[in-house]
Amino acid sequence: VQAEAEGKKPEIKKPVVVKYGLNHITYLIEQGKAQLVVIAHDVDPIELVVWLPALCRKMEVPYCIVKGKARLGTIVHMKTAAALCLTSVKNEDKMEFSRIVEAVKANFNDKYDEHRKKWGGGIMGSKSQ
Repeated sequence: VQAEAEGKKPEIKKPVVVKYGLNHITYLIEQGKAQLVVIAHDVDPIELVVWLPALCRKMEVPYCIVKGKARLGTIVHMKTAAALCLTSVKNEDKMEFSRIVEAVKANFNDKYDEHRKKWGGGIMGSKSQ
């Protein structure tokens, strides 16, 4: 109010918002603005999000897969959401957020190679030997 009376524009801080929508999340990951990506496990068809962990790994963005797209939808006031993205965190929550990110990296990003399926293994059956 005082800034308007003096003829200046008041400085408005950008609100901390949870981003959603696959196209928007993809854009944020590619721009390097995403700090954490949360993906639902029950997306149908799965082809909508099957490439998202690979993109997050390539761009070195922590990601996690959680239970239920309906749960993610309640966060953004929608019925469902396939994925969510955090781009900024309040200063008072940065320590807790960094702990969450470290846990997510340890459980998802660093175990990426373990979770990929490895078929075969070079062992032939008795008929093939």
